Amino acid sequence: MKVLKFGGTSVGTPQRMQEVSRLITKDGVANLVVLSAMSGTTNTLVEISDYLYKKNPEGANTIINRLEQKYMDHVEKLYNSDEWRNKTRNFLQEEFDYLRSFTKVHFTSFEEKVILAQGEIMSTNMVTNYMKECGVKAILLSALDIVRTDKNAEPDFNYIKERINDALKNNPGYDTYITQGFICRNAYGEVDNLLRGGSDYSACLLGAAIQAEEIQIWTDIDGMHNNDPRIVENTEPVRQMHFEEAAELAYFGAKILHPTCIQPAKFAGVPVRLLNTMDPTAPGTIINNDFQHGTIKAVAAKDNITCVQIQSSRMLLAYGFLRKVFEIFESYKTSIDMVCTSEVGVSVTIDNPTHLASIIDELKKYGTVNVDKDMVIICVVGDLGPENVGFETIACEALRDVPVRMISFGGSSHNISFLVKKEHKKRTLQALSNTLFKK
Repeated sequence: MKVLKFGGTSVGTPQRMQEVSRLITKDGVANLVVLSAMSGTTNTLVEISDYLYKKNPEGANTIINRLEQKYMDHVEKLYNSDEWRNKTRNFLQEEFDYLRSFTKVHFTSFEEKVILAQGEIMSTNMVTNYMKECGVKAILLSALDIVRTDKNAEPDFNYIKERINDALKNNPGYDTYITQGFICRNAYGEVDNLLRGGSDYSACLLGAAIQAEEIQIWTDIDGMHNNDPRIVENTEPVRQMHFEEAAELAYFGAKILHPTCIQPAKFAGVPVRLLNTMDPTAPGTIINNDFQHGTIKAVAAKDNITCVQIQSSRMLLAYGFLRKVFEIFESYKTSIDMVCTSEVGVSVTIDNPTHLASIIDELKKYGTVNVDKDMVIICVVGDLGPENVGFETIACEALRDVPVRMISFGGSSHNISFLVKKEHKKRTLQALSNTLFKK
């Protein structure tokens, strides 16, 4: 069995839902399908919640009515028979009446999470009903009965493994098993969500839990490219990638995946394939535990980076200086991306400037602080282990005309990172592509 995940764009219109249904059944084997909410729905549900937080039920009802009309229009186009139109219309009517009921209650973050879950609940019901109309033996398994987080808000993998395997065993003989991505319950039984990676995370957790043959992430582009196709000319899809390489790229800016979501698949040894719903015949990108030596796979960029430099002559041979610096960032729950040190200073980069002013204020106890904003981390990912001689030199040579603020190398065998100003981002990405991937 494979796990197939389709994002919001893939189920964003009646036509796309119909095409996705054909993709699900084209191989004639039973698969587990994970669906996101229709594109734009989650943002609209967030907007509804915002009105309710502000105690403006009229504003919330206006948005609810607008979203309801959109869904009812989709129903008219999605189904061919009045029977399934009416079934789905009745279901959606109950859903939107349920959303309207929140305008009459005290609104908290708990109610918000319940509202946010309705997007996936609606999309999965619509697709399941369409597949049934087409004669497919499909069943909808509620993610709220299967996926749970623990008291640390991390996925409870043993619980998920037990629940999904029981659900499959207790419902044999179906052509397609459909469930929701993103949504779950927490350790206290309340409706919650997985946050990081959303539906991709759901797919990888479920794929690892059932030891799937493969996890397929269907998006609207052909796999992971060797550079950002929105900025750089002549990029190409990367056909194979190690899990560690994919995680590095995801963390440093490749938007197609969240770095956390593929970890369950990596540990379970289940390959992840990135495919394109707009071009289903394209081979996409396979991510697995195979490592190709002597190759550079891709370049990615992470925007909105702030560089903080602390200089102090007192640092020389000072025991515990770095610990004190890092503890300041930790106390404000601000993660660090890059670190470079010298005898008289340390430079770090962060991507969350929320507590920057307070962090700087505390760092001034230990030295002079300089801050550079609007920076970009450019990372080169591939075989950059010590036995692969020369690739770091080639990458540095490619940037001979670019002012580089920091270089981080050696913390990973898969990554060398450069910090540049935002204004040099495009030039840096193009220069690396021209040098590393030239034919």
